[in-house]
Amino acid sequence: MEELILIKPSAEYADQIKEYRQEFLDAGDSMDGTGSLRRFDDPLDFIQKCKDYESLETLPADRVLATQFMLVRKSDGKVLGMLQVRHYFNEYLEKFGGHIGYSVRPSERRKGYAKQMLKMALPYCREIGLDKVLITCIDGNIGSEKTILANGGVYESTVHEPDRNVDLKRFYITL
Repeated sequence: MEELILIKPSAEYADQIKEYRQEFLDAGDSMDGTGSLRRFDDPLDFIQKCKDYESLETLPADRVLATQFMLVRKSDGKVLGMLQVRHYFNEYLEKFGGHIGYSVRPSERRKGYAKQMLKMALPYCREIGLDKVLITCIDGNIGSEKTILANGGVYESTVHEPDRNVDLKRFYITL
């Protein structure tokens, strides 16, 4: 498999981040694991928001500490996916969102990138003191479910998320 790296968003990747966002908008797809990317036309604003979520001093009042990562293919520097690690829960995340959200750009799916990206993020979760992580996926999202199971996920339950009107399967991975 090609060499992949997991890095934090930076200005060096601003054009790639913009393209990543646009690909999801064009596909009408959700940008799971990208934090607030959907709301930012300017990738530099998104990058700053990611930095704000890493410190209690700059964290918005109703949010949790989170670290944003991008999966980048080293050979061409292309951003293939994004993954967000939430360090702890608020009420919503505990029930519906989990510790980790992720997505792979539509043009790069079904190549094993999500599985690899999640695997690469688990050591970081241990570093920040987590002993298990909760990951959710929409019931019926077979690709995401396979990704979670391939990384040691154990099914816990299915819950209904009323705002989006979806059923979410909850999985735990013990670190």
